[in-house]
Amino acid sequence: MHRIVSATVHPALRLILLALALCLSVTANAEEPDVRTTWRLLDYIAVDYASAVSEGRVADEFEYREMVEFSDVVARQIAALPDTKDNQALIRRSDQLRALIANKEPAERVGRLARALAASLLTAYPVPLAPSQAPDLDRARTLFAQNCASCHGAAGSAPPAAMQALDPPPIDFTDIDRARQRSAFGLYQVITQGLEGTSMASFASLSDEDRWALAFHAGSIAFEDVAKGERIWREDDGIRQLVPDLETLAALTPESLAEQIGEDRALAVMAYLRANPDAVGQANDAGSLAFVRDTLDRSLSAYRAGNREEARQLALSAYLDGFEPLEALLATRDGGLMREVEQALGQFRAGIESGANPSELQQLRARIDSLLARAEEALAPEAASEISTFLGAFTILLREGIEAILVVIAMIAFVKKSQRFEVLPYVHGGWIAALFAGVATWVVATYFVSISGASREMTEGIGALLAAVILVSVGIWMHGKSQAEEWRRYIQEKMGKALSRGSAWFLFGLAFVVVYREAFETILFYAALWNPQSSGIILAGALSAVALLALIAWAMLRYSRKLPITQFFRYSAILIAILAVILAGKGVGAFQEAGVLSATFIAGLPRLAELGFFPTVETIGAQLLTLLALIAGFRVSRSPSGPQPAAVEG
Repeated sequence: MHRIVSATVHPALRLILLALALCLSVTANAEEPDVRTTWRLLDYIAVDYASAVSEGRVADEFEYREMVEFSDVVARQIAALPDTKDNQALIRRSDQLRALIANKEPAERVGRLARALAASLLTAYPVPLAPSQAPDLDRARTLFAQNCASCHGAAGSAPPAAMQALDPPPIDFTDIDRARQRSAFGLYQVITQGLEGTSMASFASLSDEDRWALAFHAGSIAFEDVAKGERIWREDDGIRQLVPDLETLAALTPESLAEQIGEDRALAVMAYLRANPDAVGQANDAGSLAFVRDTLDRSLSAYRAGNREEARQLALSAYLDGFEPLEALLATRDGGLMREVEQALGQFRAGIESGANPSELQQLRARIDSLLARAEEALAPEAASEISTFLGAFTILLREGIEAILVVIAMIAFVKKSQRFEVLPYVHGGWIAALFAGVATWVVATYFVSISGASREMTEGIGALLAAVILVSVGIWMHGKSQAEEWRRYIQEKMGKALSRGSAWFLFGLAFVVVYREAFETILFYAALWNPQSSGIILAGALSAVALLALIAWAMLRYSRKLPITQFFRYSAILIAILAVILAGKGVGAFQEAGVLSATFIAGLPRLAELGFFPTVETIGAQLLTLLALIAGFRVSRSPSGPQPAAVEG
């Protein structure tokens, strides 16, 4: 990167020097051709051919002659490689590349073939493509100032006046069009070998780690939106799967990533990853207890250094990206332990929010470590048995289905008691549509996009709170009807009018919201539990739960028919009120786990997730407010002149 030539190099002399260098390279490697050099030439062609040819005509005579020369060398180098099953295909493609350049074909076509040939070359003749560990970007900035700033400028964009007279001048690292086509590996190659015919010297004297660090730093200068890239990287598991390791990141160009995820997102993600290459190694361990430990350690270090917001984000990532993907499986093996870990991670985040003493967080971190050790034992493959797998599948569906079925059956019984059988299709349509929507969500999340841990918690939280609000209204209305002496007159005079004004669709929406939330969560649990070797046992557990739920539904419908109308509404109102309180707690708890709401823990209280009871001020407060609203509503609804909810009255 430091230019060693201080005067303009005549194009003819430059070409002679280039040819001599290439000939020496070929001679020196006659017995073992340099795959790296060949790859670098292909990378150079892919990037620079566009400046040599435009619309079928030579735009720069010297650049074009250089492209012709490079393509000839590539063809010779590939022909001299050791014979493999891929060698002949590589030779044919190198000849095709040479022909395209000779015919002055469009830059897009030449660039595409050059990149494809470079990728195939490394597949056939693997060479180390990545650093052994994440580069040190702090050191890279120091190295850049010492070795590169004199030619490229301190910021990599403004070469000193004396350097601008060079032919070619030092490159502008802020040139986004050029940077889009450069991989970190390509930059590393130039830093290592220099660039023939230019003033770019070889920096092979630097250690391998330093050259990689410089490559990542130089490759990050053109990209600015690091914060946006970090947000996308943390939230989208699909993108993390596209870049699973440092080798992939080093060989990846922003342009090729843009073809998969879009231009804006690709540039932002590349800005973040090239400035934070260590994030790739962490992402590769996402969804693992090792990731939880490492991220918590980094969070604690950031907190001690006074970076409270960074510590909060890391603590949240430890849960959402590390533990949450394993939560469902651990719940089937040891539900109590799962709740302990989840609560401890919540307390760690709460400690950061409240400004706890670092020593307190260190103690909590040690406790989490002991819990994670127990979780590792529970999650080990040998810990799974046929009975535990069956019970896991059975209890998941039973637990998630019971809430939904209580509401849906109460709605069906309500419609039948009202003798409005024509409304039943709306209720059935709501819960059936929710099941299909749940399956569609799983398909989309599995094959098309990734649903992050935060998004999952937000979906569950919104669904729970929405259902709680609706159930409060319905519960108050049902309680009021339990006191009505002229119920049948109400049915005849009011109910038909109310349903005709849209309450049938209200019933559809309530059935959909309640069932979709449970279906969404159930699918996530089964996705974590699924194992092809245990598929029969898992299906047996699920079918057993379905059978029991069907029995519960039948019993509820049968019993409700025998209840007098006032008792039916009284008991239904109480049931729905209890579910509303539970869902209010679950909704706020989900928002806390997603990091949207803070959590103020109350020591000594148990965590009863099935009842929506979490030992925090916020969740208990939400449940108390819901309970107070229900009590007030029940009292008002007892009066004959009490208000009727708009949702039911149309």
